[in-house]
Amino acid sequence: MTLPTSSSKPAGLLLSLRQDLSLSAIVAGFVAVLISYSGPLAIFFQAGEAAQVPAAMMTSWVWAISMGAALSGIVLSLWLRVPVVTAWSAPGTALLVTLFPGMSLNEAVGAYITAAVLLLVIGLSGSFDRLMALIPKGIAAGMMAGILFQFGLGAFQSIQTSPALALGMLAAYLLFKRVWPRYCLILLLMTGVVLAVLLEGASLEGVALHVAMPQWISPEWNLASTLSLAVPLLVVSLTGQFLPGMAILHGAGYSTSARPILTVSALTSLATACAGGIMTVVAAITAAICTGREAHEDPDRRYIAGVANGVFYLIGGLFAGTIVALFTSLPGAFVAVLAGLALIGAIMSNLAAVIEAEDHREASVITFMVTASGMSLFGLGAAFWGVVIGAVAVKVLHGQGGWLGRLRRS
Repeated sequence: MTLPTSSSKPAGLLLSLRQDLSLSAIVAGFVAVLISYSGPLAIFFQAGEAAQVPAAMMTSWVWAISMGAALSGIVLSLWLRVPVVTAWSAPGTALLVTLFPGMSLNEAVGAYITAAVLLLVIGLSGSFDRLMALIPKGIAAGMMAGILFQFGLGAFQSIQTSPALALGMLAAYLLFKRVWPRYCLILLLMTGVVLAVLLEGASLEGVALHVAMPQWISPEWNLASTLSLAVPLLVVSLTGQFLPGMAILHGAGYSTSARPILTVSALTSLATACAGGIMTVVAAITAAICTGREAHEDPDRRYIAGVANGVFYLIGGLFAGTIVALFTSLPGAFVAVLAGLALIGAIMSNLAAVIEAEDHREASVITFMVTASGMSLFGLGAAFWGVVIGAVAVKVLHGQGGWLGRLRRS
């Protein structure tokens, strides 16, 4: 893949876009956005509920994460001529739910900015690959699995309060996953809305077109929020989003450097943080839709799918109020089940990575258990302690150097 030259000029860019435009790429971008709004967005609403934010603030959140994904995806796809699909950090959003309401929204925004600055440094320095090598794969996977595991439990705990809705959505999920796996989350979202109306008496009368109005959130910084949110947010975003996202791009034949992608994502994250936008990252699951043959037979024309994805995010951000009105009109069980079922794949892949980490498997399991416990100590959350305790366990149980290694060999 080569960077654009003369086509970088406005006239040449428009001509190139017109020549490369295809319905299949536009549809791929649209489907990727629908999947993001069908599954990961439900986690964001759970975070909003935990923080007890009003609908207007929730609208600002959705506006911010949508605009972040829109701008970064369009810029990177046009610049690199590669289908770069971006989104908000789903595992980072899951981390939020475990920290609210103990952490204030202002502290969370301060942590967003800190994490974005660190990401910018990593992006500009080109140290992404070296940094990833320092974090044991099983430890990172154990932390992510522990964060996401609670959402999986929440989906089935909803059976106690709303058995008909929860079981109906579970049955629909199993059916759609078997018959139409690619569109499973979209179909599950639509089925869940119908079941919520029929079984729970949910009303959609208040759902109408609402143009979003972002709200300013003043950031606050302290050591507790930095260690409990900023650092874990950076780690889970790098290991759970950027690493697999870049692997998908490379696997599709795009030898794109991580430096421009991390840099643009960091700058976008900084721009949207004070409106409630969590870190912008490279998408993993939805990226596969836009980088594969389904988007276009010609790999050089698939970048249109990344541009289309950004355009549809732009539309979603403009009408974020409508999205918020839809989700808030539905029962809490609907959101819990949708979020939990949407994360089954991510939970499964991270648990598999824990088991596959043969050289530090036990330490990885310890990391998972600590994180999944939801513990808090000295004002620091379970994700932080999961990594700390897991890292210590790696050294003690599996380290080969130093006096511990010599003691073990003796």
